[in-house]
Amino acid sequence: MIGQRGLPAKRTPFQLLALLCAALMLAGCSSVRRLQQPLPAISAINSPDFAQATGSMLGASFLPGNRITTLNDGDEIFPAMLSSIRRARLTITFETFVFHRSEIAQQFVDALAERARAGVEVKMIVDALGSLGADVYFAPLRAAGVQLEVFHPIFSDLIRINYRTHRKLLVIDGKIGFIGGVGIGEEWRGRSARSGEWRELHYRIEGPVVAQLQATFHANWFAAHREVILGPGYFPALPKAGKARAGVFFSAPQRGRYAVGLMYHLAIAGARESLLIENPYFVPDRALTDALCAAARRGVKVQVIMPDRHIDFLPIRLASRKRWPRLCAAGVELYEFRGTMLHSKLLVADGLFVSVGSANFDPRSLAINDEANLIVLDRAFAQEQTYIFQGDLRRSRPVTLKRPLSASVSELPVHWFQLLFEPQL
Repeated sequence: MIGQRGLPAKRTPFQLLALLCAALMLAGCSSVRRLQQPLPAISAINSPDFAQATGSMLGASFLPGNRITTLNDGDEIFPAMLSSIRRARLTITFETFVFHRSEIAQQFVDALAERARAGVEVKMIVDALGSLGADVYFAPLRAAGVQLEVFHPIFSDLIRINYRTHRKLLVIDGKIGFIGGVGIGEEWRGRSARSGEWRELHYRIEGPVVAQLQATFHANWFAAHREVILGPGYFPALPKAGKARAGVFFSAPQRGRYAVGLMYHLAIAGARESLLIENPYFVPDRALTDALCAAARRGVKVQVIMPDRHIDFLPIRLASRKRWPRLCAAGVELYEFRGTMLHSKLLVADGLFVSVGSANFDPRSLAINDEANLIVLDRAFAQEQTYIFQGDLRRSRPVTLKRPLSASVSELPVHWFQLLFEPQL
């Protein structure tokens, strides 16, 4: 349900009221547009046709010459982001869903405010629901010169309360970009060694594709602020920095862009050998479930890692479990990550195509939230991500369906709630 995942455990009366309003809005939501049938098998991922079709249909043409650095968990992610912010000379653009009131958020506030006071143009978008309780930071940021927009304010924008920006974007001087799944909150700190330290992947990018990342930020900046951002501080010439071919696509369902589901279908339909999926909220709709089953039956090795009981929103797990019998019967291998909450969002197909970013594998990401993902066609990068996936696989246990799945008595109220709101999970 909207607003539950990733929000602080302790909620104020204001937060609870906001969530109640959201729930009431969700109850009347109409069905959303998305693919109703899986795609038939298309050109293989290693063919030129696949790159041409995928890049064109997603609006994310694959650009050569990029360097992509993988950041594992908060102890690598936050220092890299903060270091780049502190080195900014011209511009910073930053969009995030979760911005909790926390020690790590204060570090970002201090760094952004210092750069704004130094004359750097700082533009920031935080989601209204994801930043509940963090409004204490807004006045100091604005006083320092940060241009801050709150995306779809809850009580002044009730019509759009169901539509949130779930993107996690940071661009420095138009030259260095970050994308992935991290939120700005204490649960992302550490190295996923303990139950309170979430497992996460985030990525630092240099090269021509950073311009597409900036354009993705601009889409919501213009929607919220009605300003076009141009000039060399935002879109400088970008020489090649590496060898990876990559593109950035974004979804904005309220404005008619349903790209996340299409990307998943294209990757599944193009896979011939393997499909690795690591995602915290694995609730594929009927068409995606059919597509995964069809891929497994035609000989694709399909492996999925998702959270075990260490999940921040139990209805997601219950909804996911409803899909398990069909998937397992078709030969899909399901695994549960142990020890802490798995929040990384990774897809690797045929050791060549990779998708990373903010998008989950659930109805909200498919057709409700604003999302942004980096897609990469590069064997070296895919090999690195495969190695990471295999490491997480060793921390997981396989799902075995030796007996029918059913909710325990203690889970029944949550199960009923899940059935009511499943299209919004």
